[in-house]
Amino acid sequence: MLRRIIFVFFTIPIAIALIALAVANRTSVPISLDIINPGNPTMTWSAPMFVWLFAAMAVGVILGGVATWFTQGKHRKLERQFKRQADELRYEVEDAKKKAERDGAPGSSLVMSG
Repeated sequence: MLRRIIFVFFTIPIAIALIALAVANRTSVPISLDIINPGNPTMTWSAPMFVWLFAAMAVGVILGGVATWFTQGKHRKLERQFKRQADELRYEVEDAKKKAERDGAPGSSLVMSG
């Protein structure tokens, strides 16, 4: 139900806005990557404006995702360390339980000697 609400209130309006943007910006626009000679035909491409807008949005999403991935690297490293430590502790507890069962009465490993 929540997915349907999200779809109706977010996805459909975004799709309508993108379609309206594409229809409003369908005139051909040249993009030149040669800053010294902008009229150079080998470095100039012509496409509808909405293509350039969608390409810019796609590049922004990709660069944002990569930046976020690199920024969260330390958190992923800590998570791997914590998982490894939790696994080690789990194995230690299981070994202690097996040893306690093997040595005698249950719970005897918890009794402090002294």
